[in-house]
Amino acid sequence: MKSSFRPMILAAMAFGLATAAVAQEAPPAPSPNPETSQPAPPVETPAPAPVDTAPATAPAAEGTPAVEAPAVPAMTPDQYMGVPEYMLNLDLSTGGRVVIQLYPNVAPNHVERVKQLARAGFYDGIKFHRVIDGFMAQTGDPTATGQGGSQLPDLKAEFNLTPHLRGTLSMARAQSEDSANSQFFIMLQPRFSLDRHYTAFGRVVSGMQYVDAIHKGEPPAVMSRMVQVSVAADNKPMPPASMLVETVPPPAVPAPVSVDELNAPIRQ
Repeated sequence: MKSSFRPMILAAMAFGLATAAVAQEAPPAPSPNPETSQPAPPVETPAPAPVDTAPATAPAAEGTPAVEAPAVPAMTPDQYMGVPEYMLNLDLSTGGRVVIQLYPNVAPNHVERVKQLARAGFYDGIKFHRVIDGFMAQTGDPTATGQGGSQLPDLKAEFNLTPHLRGTLSMARAQSEDSANSQFFIMLQPRFSLDRHYTAFGRVVSGMQYVDAIHKGEPPAVMSRMVQVSVAADNKPMPPASMLVETVPPPAVPAPVSVDELNAPIRQ
């Protein structure tokens, strides 16, 4: 009896060991949600991103186009307001000097272009070829036709939030938004429909009465002109008063009528 019991004990022990081995080799039961509960595969840790001090913009709502964050102004008002390097003097044939404050914080490339052309003497003598009463006075075209410009490349638009108020200086352009070159206009009255469609880059701070006196027309019969344009920092004196006058052609004098013409018979 003893001899037959020992083999049964050994068989039971062997069966238990085999069961334990099978249990260790079996995979764990699948979890209810494998995608979330299973550990993610190892990935290479990216380098830390640089810290951006600008405020982050909130993500756009679904179906709404993302809006680009506004660019940080290149300058602050205390760096250009009243600073001669960023002021333009227009000496007009209507009788005096117009002083313009330029806005390099919103349109730095347009400001630099106008300063560059002014210092090269490009604007001296150029006429106002398109002047609409109650709207604006346009100039900057050496051909006085509206089709001319400088030899420099066109500028990329710098549309901004500066409103087109009375006295605002803004850049003229063709159909393309990036076609501004040398022509600009001065607003005679507000026109907010131009906002963010034309690059405003300055405003008259004195001498607006000389802008109001510019001859009107498309083109005007008598074209007022910029006798001299200069950057205030260059300290160019105003031309003499004798140059700040309009070149008005003398009125046509009708030919005198002779006595014979008065007594001539009337032709039937």
